[in-house]
Order: sequence, then C-alpha cells, then structure tokens
Amino acid sequence: MTALLLHDQHYSLDHEAFLSTLSNTENLLIIQDLDGVCMGLVKDPLTRKIDPGYIRATRKFKDHFFVLTNGEHEGRRGVNRIVERAFRNVEAKDETSYLPGLAAGGVQWQTDNGQISHPGVSQAELDFLGTVPDLIGQCLGQFFTKYADIFPAELQPELIHASVLDNLVSPTANLNVLAEYLGDRLEIYQDLQRTMETLMNDLLEKAGQQGLDNSFFVHYAPNLGRNNVGKEIVRFATAKDSGTTDFQFMVRGAVKEAGVLVLLNYYYAQRTGHYPLGETFNARQAPQNHEELLQLVQDNFDPQLMPLIVGVGDTVTSHTEGDQVRRGGSDRLFLQLVQDIGKWAKSGNLVVYIDSSQGELKNRIPLKLGTINDQTQVIEGITDPADPLQINVAFPGGFEQYTALFQQAAADRSGT
Repeated sequence: MTALLLHDQHYSLDHEAFLSTLSNTENLLIIQDLDGVCMGLVKDPLTRKIDPGYIRATRKFKDHFFVLTNGEHEGRRGVNRIVERAFRNVEAKDETSYLPGLAAGGVQWQTDNGQISHPGVSQAELDFLGTVPDLIGQCLGQFFTKYADIFPAELQPELIHASVLDNLVSPTANLNVLAEYLGDRLEIYQDLQRTMETLMNDLLEKAGQQGLDNSFFVHYAPNLGRNNVGKEIVRFATAKDSGTTDFQFMVRGAVKEAGVLVLLNYYYAQRTGHYPLGETFNARQAPQNHEELLQLVQDNFDPQLMPLIVGVGDTVTSHTEGDQVRRGGSDRLFLQLVQDIGKWAKSGNLVVYIDSSQGELKNRIPLKLGTINDQTQVIEGITDPADPLQINVAFPGGFEQYTALFQQAAADRSGT
C-alpha cells in the first residue's frame, strides 16, 4: 500500500518526512506563529527567551520564512527585545538579526534588518491606541479597589505593570500573572475577565465617538470562535482552565488570515517581479471572511507558481457546549486558509501544530500519544472529528522539538 503524502496525513509524527520537505523544497513559504511555537509560553511576556541558534536558522530560509503573530516586533515587550537579549547573552550582538514578517495580527511589517512600518494604519488610529494602555491600567486599579482585601495597595503597581502590555498597535490586558495570583479564587478571576470584556467594548464605543467606529476590534486569546455577528467569544475560566487571558485591542483588519495574503503577495513579487494584489496591498484591504479571502487568491494568483506553504501554530481550540461545537484559537483561521489554498492549487500545503501545553499557562490541552501497531501515534488531538481544519504534522514535544528540527532543516538546506 502506498504511503500517504504528508498533506494527506492527520497528526503525523513522521518528522523525517517533514524535515526532508523543509530541506529540499525550493518553492517553499513558511508562515509561522511565535509564542508557543519557537519559544515557551510564560505568564509574564517580559521573561520570554529565544534560542539564538533558531534565529540564525531563519536566515538560511531568507525569503522563504516569515512570522505571523498577534504580538508585536517593537516596543518594550516586543519580540525584538527578546532577540537582542538572546544575542547579548552569547556575546554576539553583531550577529543580531530580526524575524521578518507580520506582527500585531498583520499590520506591523518588519524586514530581517529591523525596519518597521504599519501599512494602512492612520495617525489618528495610532493616537487612539496610544491612550489604551493607561485606560487598561486605570480599569485594573478600580478592580483591585473592589477587592482591596485580596490586592494589597503595595502590590497593585507591580501587578498592573505585569498585566498591561503597552504595544504600539495592539495594546493588551494580559491576565496570566493575575490568574496565578488569584489561584483558586475562580469567581473573582471570572469577574476580572468580565471586567476586561466590558472595558474592551467601552473602548470600541469611545473610538466610535471620535470618528473611529470602524477602526478597531477586540481579539480574545484563547477564545471560543466567533458569534453570529463575527465577534470573538470570551472563553471564561474553569477550575482547570484559565480560559481567555489576553484581551487585545487591535486594528480592524489585523487578522492573521489577511496576513497570509500579504505574505503570499510579497512572496510572488520576490520570485516573479509582479505583485498579484498590487505593491501597496495590506491586511486592511483584505476581505473579512474565509470564502472571500480564498476567492481573492483564486482570482489573482497563478496556481502553477504557488509555493508549498507551511503554516505553523499552537493555538487551536474545539470546545463542545451541549450539542454545539465552538471552534476557535488565534491560529485556526490562518491555518485553515493555508490548508484550503493548498487544496485549490494542489501545492501540498501543510498545517503544523506545536503542542505548547508544557508552558507556564494552563489553557492549552496536550496531545495524547499511544502505540498502535507498534508505532507511536497521536490518539487524541485538539480538534473534533467534524473540524474542517486538519492538522497534518504534530510536535508533541513542543517548541524545543520543533526548533531543533527547524535548525537541522536550515543546515541541510544550506548544505552545511
């Protein structure tokens, strides 16, 4: 019986075949998330660490590798600071290079030498976003006052500092530290989640009053998918699951699936000299639903030139509520688009899942492995049987297992 090709497999652990694909495919486009994929998930983003060997490896995939993240490149909490610390620690600052691609959901572009721009974002929008971190901090301060017996005054500044991510175009309330601090006080933590949800809605209303009513949206991570009007659904905590920890106020159109089209447009231009969607196309110009995004690809991109796209992420959820299945996760829709482009173009695209449950957060469900016919296989994944998203390759060992293979592929690809 003929062995299935990787793009026809489900939760494959055939890492040798995946290594060969990365090493030997000339027309290759890797689109990769960051947190949980190439570095561990931590409660405080300021403590994130990245392996300089992995950064070096990305250089060998130049023009074939791009990141796509809801975090940001720049700023005090940006990934660039993590990269700089990594090289400083090995006394090789002159080697420092940055991760090329899209951040802030797709509206912050960076080259590998650290040049940053925000295509499609207006100064008025940037000005409003600049006010959001302080408003998050004020809201947290009021919440702490409500529970003054739990949040001593002397601890409040430190907790606010850890929880307010003052990102330039995606200011965020990150509740990881507070979830740990509250421990088993589930009702109070759920109240905190509801308070942050209310704040985000209030911010949208405030923006509208300033003539920016179509400028922003709220991203919840992780989430329970979207409701019938397209808004993401908060995943409230349970005794075993901290649920939604990131409440991100983002620029409308800054969604990862739109970023796939931006990167694909750029990739075609580098190889052919022609931008299928125009040289100035950005994420904010992309359609807002899956079918229209896929149609835009079909109408403008030559399938004969389509690269083998490898989408890599770690945040995919499937949650059953009675007879209803809620499918979410901040990587889901971009991985789904990668998958469906591959089916249309017959390009063999791969969806790769990194198990990030070994990190400090407790809102990730681990893959379960078992032995069938003397072979280790994934016997329980993170999607449901009817899920249209099919994970082709899985890394149960997490980011360390994936980045080790990535570095090997880079070495093989460069012939060293």
